[in-house]
Amino acid sequence: MTTFRYRAATPTGAVRAGALEGESREDVIGQLRRLGLAPIEAVAASGAATAEAVVKTNGQTRQAVVNAIGELAVLLEAGLALDRAMAVCVDNILNPGVKAAFAKIHGRVKEGATLSRAMIESRGLFPPMASAMCEAGEADGRLGAALARLAESLDRAEALRQTVVSSLVYPGMLMVVATGVIMVMLLVVVPQFEVLFEGSHGKLPFATRMVMGASEGVRAYGLIGLGAIVAAALVVRQGLRRPGARLAFDRLILTVPQLGPLIVNAETAAFARTLGSLVEGGVPLPTALGIAQRSVANSHMSAAIGKVVAGLKEGAGLSGPLAASGVFPPMALSFLRTGEETARLGLMLGRLADVLDRTVRSTIQRLIGILTPAITVFMGAVVATVIASIMSAILGFNDLALSP
Repeated sequence: MTTFRYRAATPTGAVRAGALEGESREDVIGQLRRLGLAPIEAVAASGAATAEAVVKTNGQTRQAVVNAIGELAVLLEAGLALDRAMAVCVDNILNPGVKAAFAKIHGRVKEGATLSRAMIESRGLFPPMASAMCEAGEADGRLGAALARLAESLDRAEALRQTVVSSLVYPGMLMVVATGVIMVMLLVVVPQFEVLFEGSHGKLPFATRMVMGASEGVRAYGLIGLGAIVAAALVVRQGLRRPGARLAFDRLILTVPQLGPLIVNAETAAFARTLGSLVEGGVPLPTALGIAQRSVANSHMSAAIGKVVAGLKEGAGLSGPLAASGVFPPMALSFLRTGEETARLGLMLGRLADVLDRTVRSTIQRLIGILTPAITVFMGAVVATVIASIMSAILGFNDLALSP
């Protein structure tokens, strides 16, 4: 992905400048048009400028950004001017990278730039919805309320992300331990008995011969196999960077039992949370939908939303085209229809996101509850098989020695 600096005209005729990531200049121009902007120019950013603007994002950085936005919202709601509120906010930030980024934003605001424009220029620090909600708050004079909604939305998204990561830590550690135990058995324990069984390999029980063969194979070809796995992973990763391959992979993964519905619910929750926050913040629906599309990581679902964006600008509805795409859960479509019929789309999208977040959490907990004992049983079965095969050969050792 390349960063492009752009200038574009809003529907009101104002000129907006900022930065976007895209595969090419045409891709960035398409993104701008989907956001309801008329592109004026789009040029690739220089490497130095890009490197200077990037802030490494991780859990601590994202949480620091959420805290800073929430604090800024409180200060603005308390009646402080934006310049003073930004200064206080920067002083209170503990994360060095986020502190430096907010200091640059404060400098741009002091130079006369709007906060939304400064957010756009801070590449990688804020999600696309941040600048849009900020701009809507600036337009209606309720910037503090807009930032409060933004902080709440980002905080809930980060909480769900942390829940997923935390839930996967224990099974991941268990997999590492299981793999380590099995490798120790094959690389250290089993070879100790090769001398004992030397010359009697053909008379050993079948299970013993299989275990010893596996040990020999791991010792002889283990590094080659590991290198092949790493190379295959790199090839697959490189192939998935091609839009066509990524689209096919994302479409396929949605059909996997258990995993597919989990991904659909998680992506729909992120989409609903973003779209609902934007609509509640006063962002026009076509623009909000284009921004919310970028919060969906699955390219197949994102492409389906992109078609809806194009139809929405031509006067089509929202729930009908999304239902026709066939990628969203029925419950989500029901919430959308209710929101459209009652003119409370933002509210219903927020409730939908809450429901789907709970569904994702419960699904992950259920899968972890199944996966953890399954890994434990598998590890125990492998270790028991190795031990039983060796013991059966040892117990029959006298018979092997007496055999002609």
